[in-house]
Amino acid sequence: MWSYRNPVDVRFGRGSFSRLSDAIGGRRYALVTYGEPYFRTLSAELEAKAGKPVLVIDDIAPNPDIAQLEPQTARFAGLGAEPEVVVALGGGSVIDSAKVFAAARGDFAVMDAYLKKRAGAETISPWPLIAVPTTAGTGSEVTCWGTVWDNAGGVKFSLAHLGLYPELSLVDPDLMLGKPRDLTIQTGLDALSHSLESLWNRSANPVSMAHAIAAARGVLATLPLLADDLRNPALRERMARAATLAGFAFSNTKTAIAHSLSYPITLRHGVPHGIACSFSLPMIIRSVAGEGGICAEGLKAIFGEEARAAADGLTTFLSKLGVATDYRHYGIDDAEWRELIDIAFDGERGQNFIGKKESILAAADTNEKLRMTVA
Repeated sequence: MWSYRNPVDVRFGRGSFSRLSDAIGGRRYALVTYGEPYFRTLSAELEAKAGKPVLVIDDIAPNPDIAQLEPQTARFAGLGAEPEVVVALGGGSVIDSAKVFAAARGDFAVMDAYLKKRAGAETISPWPLIAVPTTAGTGSEVTCWGTVWDNAGGVKFSLAHLGLYPELSLVDPDLMLGKPRDLTIQTGLDALSHSLESLWNRSANPVSMAHAIAAARGVLATLPLLADDLRNPALRERMARAATLAGFAFSNTKTAIAHSLSYPITLRHGVPHGIACSFSLPMIIRSVAGEGGICAEGLKAIFGEEARAAADGLTTFLSKLGVATDYRHYGIDDAEWRELIDIAFDGERGQNFIGKKESILAAADTNEKLRMTVA
């Protein structure tokens, strides 16, 4: 038996940002965004149509951290009237932060207890959300979870609650035009990882597989072209579509072993999330060679080859984008790599993985042999 559910109303297309004021519909709204001039221009355009927000949070940092989220959440507590909807306008860090604010409703202690599993889902009643992504990769605009970091404690938390599915996602590729090359590649590879991670997953189902296949094909065909033509509206639209479909894929499965590996790599070594969760993908594909079912069917549909050849092709793809697949490139030695694999399998996302630790270790050895051959 399998099931698939995603309740997010998605409006996709160039110029769809202009519909945001209609979606707010006269409700009191809080705006979560970035403070850069581009976003201030978008915020002013929104305010001219929808009225002034009751609160603007625009000091969002990459990888939102508890140390910053707590004082930001406190700003909601001082409002005379609470928002009726929270609008997230930005990349994954903005949308994840907005989910924290919506769930906390001005009381970060409630959020902290929920993240650290001292309290159950019944303690959370989030404000409604509208998500407007400005990068193609996060998928957070169509999922009910987000990522919260605690750099001081050296841990990462997954925020998950059915009330955190946005009521509406407006995906406007025009908002993504001209994004820097590095950010474009990083977010695009995050989307690729989302799609592949939903295949080697204990919660995989035929609908998530269909989304994953379309998404991965889209990223593989589009990202190299877009990386060299950043202001191409047609390529931005194709990339945005692929990222949204990847979001639909993992919105039902969550991620798996590559993401579980990535979190300590980002915490310890500062590797951007999109790179940290994608450079190990060829190794993981090698490790699932011989696995059947949706994993094998999906990988075959994406790459047109069996797993080992697909892994070689993906290694070449990543290399052409300037992404190394050798963990040493990121400051990780052999002992730490084995430790990270152990940690990954113990993590919540690692437990979604259908493969075996021995197969991952064997695939890591294969990667090393290939590296030595090339060297």
